Amino acid sequence: MSEVTPDRATVQRRSIGARRNPATETAILDAAEAILTEKGPRGLSMEAVARRAKAGKATLYKWWPNRGALLIAIYERSKGDHQHHDAGDLVATVAAFYKFVFDFWRTPAGQVFALIIAEAQSDAAVADALARYRAERLEALREVVDRSRTRGELCADIDSSALAELIMAAAWMKLLTGALDADPKALARAVVGTAVV
Repeated sequence: MSEVTPDRATVQRRSIGARRNPATETAILDAAEAILTEKGPRGLSMEAVARRAKAGKATLYKWWPNRGALLIAIYERSKGDHQHHDAGDLVATVAAFYKFVFDFWRTPAGQVFALIIAEAQSDAAVADALARYRAERLEALREVVDRSRTRGELCADIDSSALAELIMAAAWMKLLTGALDADPKALARAVVGTAVV
């Protein structure tokens, strides 16, 4: 009895156990991004993505438990893994963050984030995914603030978590009010300047 040899595409897209198959993950996120572009966030369903990506719904739900998590994954892939590079002082570091994020949010890929925030107002799964993403980003900003505290930059009574929230809130406000042309340095000074010794 002759042995059947699977074709190359089948081999590439086959499950690799608990780890994600990169080819399948790319196909799913490509399909999700295309549907999002064509139909907006309300048109994005797990069924439509699975169908377009030629992937099993079980795979989608294993990697992204709901539509909200998938929306965040689309956004994060476009944005890339942004690290807060220490510019030597808090105002300069926050200004660099604002410049990066405002520049990105002005692109079509970056505008997805405003859609996610809007969708979170009426979809609990999206709201939950956004809350988890927000908590991760706040932790990264808190670390930025703590580095400044270690350098002796901050006033003694400044709460790191509260200042991180303020930094993020200012950025989100600019996004949601269409004010992404704000001067990053001036905004950083306004937001964190009074916290610095």
